[in-house]
Amino acid sequence: MKVKRYIASTSREAMRQVKEELGDNAVILSNRKTRDGVEIMALADSEMSNLVPSQPLPASHSVSAAYYEQNKKLTKELGSVESYAELLAVTNDQEDVRKTTNDAITASFARDIIAEIQAMKSALEDQLNTVAWGNFTQRSPEKLKLLRTLLDSGFSPLLSRRLVEKLTTELDYESSLKQAMSALVSNLHTVVNDEIIEKGGIYALIGPTGVGKTTTTAKLAARCVIRHGADRVALLTTDSYRIGGHEQLRIYGRLLGIPVRTIKDTEDLQLTLSELRNKHMVLIDTVGMSQRDQMLAEQITMLSNCGADVKRLLILSAASNGKTLDEVVSAYQKSGIYGCIITKVDEAANLGVALDTVIRKKLVLHYVANGQKVPEDIHAANPRYLLHRVFKPTPSDLAFTLQDAEFALVMATKKSSEMAQFGEKSSAGFLHD
Repeated sequence: MKVKRYIASTSREAMRQVKEELGDNAVILSNRKTRDGVEIMALADSEMSNLVPSQPLPASHSVSAAYYEQNKKLTKELGSVESYAELLAVTNDQEDVRKTTNDAITASFARDIIAEIQAMKSALEDQLNTVAWGNFTQRSPEKLKLLRTLLDSGFSPLLSRRLVEKLTTELDYESSLKQAMSALVSNLHTVVNDEIIEKGGIYALIGPTGVGKTTTTAKLAARCVIRHGADRVALLTTDSYRIGGHEQLRIYGRLLGIPVRTIKDTEDLQLTLSELRNKHMVLIDTVGMSQRDQMLAEQITMLSNCGADVKRLLILSAASNGKTLDEVVSAYQKSGIYGCIITKVDEAANLGVALDTVIRKKLVLHYVANGQKVPEDIHAANPRYLLHRVFKPTPSDLAFTLQDAEFALVMATKKSSEMAQFGEKSSAGFLHD
């Protein structure tokens, strides 16, 4: 590319030199006043044309073509320029265009380079993880077998890997499994008796739609009636949205001999709780809301600003997948959770998924529920029994069982992404010896 430099006493004279040598379509690259006169840097149209591809340009280079066309247009306009002031105004505009163009190209190239570096980094991490995984399978076949057992039982790759890493080396599979179960028991925080029923208080059952809040409310109320009498228990519901939503709880209330009151807003809740302050237990059945529902914040605000100590019990469905449970806990945990209850145990293919969430999120598990019967189908959480049930051998489902090659690929590629998501400190925090 040959850039020509022209100097003359006036801009008109400099432009005449440009046109004589490079033609009317010459591209002006710069124009400035110097001690020697007016300096113009120009380029022949043919030279610039060689830089612009005939094929459609990618988005990152389209701005170059735009600048070229703009430059040609401005150069043609210079033929009618009558004074240096006009020429300077035109070329200043051109300079702004060129600067904007260069900035855009630089930013585009920088993004492309960063994307390529990230892709190379990801590919390198995958390769290193694959190599490390291959070494692990050869070095610790018993731990590999245990890791597969944990994953097949519903535990997440993150918790499973963290657990296996903390196990004593040189153990056979059976000993490793016992050590893993012992570690899980110590990390599964439970209340093994009817602490809620004995202590009493005000409890709001919260959680997404369809997890069994109303039925669980009735089960807890029934246990309290058996222990303390119907006159010591009160039932409230904020569910006035669903058609007949509060009627289900009213039916349970009639069977238990407990009146059910419907709450409309924060003021109504405050007045009602003040009237019921002598009750041993008050249970509040709330409206089921998605963890992504914007009205969730309003519900939490109502429970927080009612002038009483309302303890929130989060209801988790054992039939939900791990990602959904993580979202639910994250959404409700922001405002504080007293404890949780796992429902629909009878509907879940594996209880390990729900227990994994409880352990990683450091929740306190009070009860598990496994049916619709009131009050029979609710039980105090016993960690050893629950984990024994998780690891009880069951017929494998080939549709959801990873083959050896698939298993190695999944574990090798998931490690870096999970550690980036939770962080090394976080992963170490939810599992202790």
